Amino acid sequence: MYTERAALGARGAVWRNTVAGPYRVLPDGCLDLIWTGAEVTVAGPDTGPYLGSSSGEVFTGLRLASGVGPRVLGVPARELTDRRIPLADLWGGAEARRLAERLAESGAPGRILEEAAAARLADAGPADPVVGEALAGLDAGDPVHVIAVRAGLSERQLHRRCLDAFGYGLKTLARIRRLGRAVSLTSAGVPLADVAFQAGYADQAHLSREVKTLAGVPPSAFRPAG
Repeated sequence: MYTERAALGARGAVWRNTVAGPYRVLPDGCLDLIWTGAEVTVAGPDTGPYLGSSSGEVFTGLRLASGVGPRVLGVPARELTDRRIPLADLWGGAEARRLAERLAESGAPGRILEEAAAARLADAGPADPVVGEALAGLDAGDPVHVIAVRAGLSERQLHRRCLDAFGYGLKTLARIRRLGRAVSLTSAGVPLADVAFQAGYADQAHLSREVKTLAGVPPSAFRPAG
């Protein structure tokens, strides 16, 4: 069973999931801190589906909004793309161990994760304004070259900044965010032809190709049962 709420003091969402059997995690342009019950794992920004299996464990996580993860973790997102690593590898054993001890003793591990992330954000200083400009440009549907000009950068410079902030360039991030819209619409029962139009695909065939590439399954896999 999956539940989620907005994070307080840290940009993102706190989630909890009980998983039994194989599972599939779709790319969403975010980084996650995941409490497994034994250690905190960092899930980097994915470029494709992450496939795993569980025997019924309860996972608690903090999903950090696009561009926020590197400020919390202290490393560029590009170093974490398509990776799952222990938090101790980034923060050092002592700090990660103290956090794990707090999580193990707490009845609200999600709150502990968001408090830890909020503290790191407070120490990280101001966010790179280019990150906000890039995300706003994507939301407005602006081409990458327009976003670069507005930021006062070349497209190559913007690409490097985005690799550090998101783990990939803006074109890939745009595809992943569009995937999220498509999955949400499909899961709500919207007909696939309408999903393609509303999510911003050229047509239904384009939707099918992109979803299969990024999610590893066709759009029909996300349609509600019945």
